[in-house]
Amino acid sequence: ALLLAATVAIAPGLAPVQASELRVDGAAGQVVAIGGALRYDNDPVWSRIVALAGGEGSRFVVLATAAANPEQSAARVIEALQRHGASAVHVAVAPRIAGIDVAQAVRDPLWLERVEAATGVYFTGGAQERIVDTLQPGGRATPLLEAIRDVHRGGGVIAGTSAGAAILSRTMFRDAIDVMAVMRGTLRDGTEVDRGLDLVGPDLFVDQHFLRRGRIGRMLPLLQSCGYAFGLGVEENSAAIISGHAVEVIGPGGALFVDLSGATTDRSLGAFNLQGGQLSFLGDGDRLDLRTRRLTPSAHKAAGAFIDPRAPDFRPEFPDAPFVMDVLGDGAIVRAMSNLLDSPLDEVRGLAFDARFAPEDPQRALGFEFRLYKGPDTVGWYSDSQGGEAYSVAGVRLDVMPVRVAEPLYRYWTQPPTRETRKAAP
Repeated sequence: ALLLAATVAIAPGLAPVQASELRVDGAAGQVVAIGGALRYDNDPVWSRIVALAGGEGSRFVVLATAAANPEQSAARVIEALQRHGASAVHVAVAPRIAGIDVAQAVRDPLWLERVEAATGVYFTGGAQERIVDTLQPGGRATPLLEAIRDVHRGGGVIAGTSAGAAILSRTMFRDAIDVMAVMRGTLRDGTEVDRGLDLVGPDLFVDQHFLRRGRIGRMLPLLQSCGYAFGLGVEENSAAIISGHAVEVIGPGGALFVDLSGATTDRSLGAFNLQGGQLSFLGDGDRLDLRTRRLTPSAHKAAGAFIDPRAPDFRPEFPDAPFVMDVLGDGAIVRAMSNLLDSPLDEVRGLAFDARFAPEDPQRALGFEFRLYKGPDTVGWYSDSQGGEAYSVAGVRLDVMPVRVAEPLYRYWTQPPTRETRKAAP
């Protein structure tokens, strides 16, 4: 079991992880974590997945185990893979397929043979608990899961979107839709969290639908509670290619890299908190070395503007940066990082809270202040050469502190009109 308490266990402090101690997957193959909502016309991502598996003539198996309609989901993925030069077949092992006994199907010689012959495995989206409950019931790897791992060990590619990305780490979110509930301490083994399939090594945690759904709020407590050094949150319609120590991001949404290897926490506060985390945002084509935490920008970013806030000739684009009222809002954390980088400010603050609290909730006033600030190595790149403005940002520092939110958060400036007073108005 994951051995988590009923609520988040606040560690006494996370010891820094030295580069030489970093434990990542040592298999010969690559893992492609797709942030969900992958468009079927996103040719850069689809073509790259096929290329990693051997290009023209590569052989994929598609597992729609997580899907509500497995046959339909598998058919769409197979068509996309074939359109980019691969052959692909559906391994029909899913609890939502009528008449399938999954306990037998995971040992079926037909499916094992098809997986063993593959150079690529693709997991569709859906509900990630269906994947782990099918391939790893009770935490025990089935023959089908071992065959999938053999594909990876042999140099093949394992790709997954949405739920298919959630299962790639040794730990996964099983069902944790309420981000604020996780921040407030609800992180139960078998409910919010569960075992993943452990395909990216023990020090890296992967999450998906990340920026749109403000999932940094749930990632930070999990990293701290489970002792992870690093987190990688992949945005929708984008992918992160993980190969040993190297990460490359492709797609318009990018990915957020969270580094807690040197972060600490104060147990006396009695709620989730951290000091000294680091954040980096990788855009399309950017790369990251997990050993050094060094971000290498894409060619078009490198040809654009390099931003060093400490440089004598630094000319900030933004005169100010606003307080972020909803730091867990759609893309808010990356906008705050970009505004901080390209402004004269040393820090930007934001708030995470739930304005729809239940009156009986004893934690209804618990919120969290996010303090983003520049470190000695905070830098970035800017480019508008691909049809839109884009930043890549490295080394922004992060502190998170619990705060008490006012109840109510706001009041009307004057008494709002009632139905009766509106009727009486001339």
